[in-house]
Amino acid sequence: MASKVIPAILLLGFLVIVMVSFHPVALPSISSSLAAREKPTPDTNLKRYWMVFLKGGPHRNQTAVAAAGIQAAHLQHIHQLSKAGKLLVTGPFDQEGNLKGIFILDCRDSLEAVKLVKEDPAVRTGRLCFEILPWWTEKNCVFR
Repeated sequence: MASKVIPAILLLGFLVIVMVSFHPVALPSISSSLAAREKPTPDTNLKRYWMVFLKGGPHRNQTAVAAAGIQAAHLQHIHQLSKAGKLLVTGPFDQEGNLKGIFILDCRDSLEAVKLVKEDPAVRTGRLCFEILPWWTEKNCVFR
C-alpha cells in the first residue's frame, strides 16, 4: 500500500507547487490584433489608400474594334474617378505579362474601392480582373 501512497503524495505535492506558482497572462485576441493592423496608432501620420492591380481577365478575345471600344470606355471611367478625387494614380505596365496596370484609390474602405473598380467597363466585360490591397503612406507625403 505504501508503494502506491508515496507516489500519489509526491504527485499531489508537485501539482500544488505548480498551481501556486502559476500566474496567468492575458493573451491578445485575434480580432484585436487584426484591428491593430487595420488602423495605425493615433500618434502616426499615416493614411490608407487602396492599391489595385489590374490583370488580364478571362475574356480578352474581343475583335480589335470591340477591344478599342472597351478601352475607350475604360479611359472614360478612369477620367470620372480622377475628376471625383477617388483615383490618384493610374497607368499601364510596359510589359507583356498578365499584370496590366495599377490604380491607387482614395476610398473610405475596401467595399467602396471594390465597387468603383467593378464599375470599370474593362472589368465588367472580363477584359480585366483585379486584386485590391490596402496600402499605407505618410499623409501628404505623395498625394494631396
